Amino acid sequence: MPYRLAWLMLLATPAAHADEVVIYRCTDAAGALTVQNMPCPKGSRQQVKRMPALATVPMAPAASTPAVAPPAAPAIAPEPAAAAAPAEATPAATAAHLPPPNLFRCTTRDGGGYLTEDSEPASRCEPLQTTGLDGNPQGGAGQACEVVRDTCARVPDEGLCEAWKKRRDEAEVAWRFTRTETSEKNKAEFERVQRILAESTCGG
Repeated sequence: MPYRLAWLMLLATPAAHADEVVIYRCTDAAGALTVQNMPCPKGSRQQVKRMPALATVPMAPAASTPAVAPPAAPAIAPEPAAAAAPAEATPAATAAHLPPPNLFRCTTRDGGGYLTEDSEPASRCEPLQTTGLDGNPQGGAGQACEVVRDTCARVPDEGLCEAWKKRRDEAEVAWRFTRTETSEKNKAEFERVQRILAESTCGG
């Protein structure tokens, strides 16, 4: 509206005197009202109003917004070095995770027993006493024997380690307390059995 527009313009224009504001209300022949800070044009009815100037406080300059540093890029952790491929297991290391070979407990005809790695030990010929035709043991001629085989059974898994330790102990006795001519052979057998134990799940 003309009235409102003129009023805003009036407030935006500085007054002639620093201590007052002069407002002119002008009404033309058509009855339109205009409010301004200048005298009304000829032919208009004029009303003058003086009012004290409004004290103004200069606006403080807007505080400058501190520059915000861009967020630091997230640190990228270095990729872990590829784990070195485990060295190929040596035969000894592989054997350390395996149970020892099977053992068999054999019983002889006279009730004795022994341990062996053979499920069917070799047969043997036990000597027989010969007699003469008259039944006299002193008159026997020649020699005779009977072929026999011992009865063998596999040692259960839960008793395998103890059986191998017993076999090692027997081999050591045979090595240390036998004749000189068989000492090297018996020592080699003891070392073989000892190595089997050390490289097995029996843990030596």
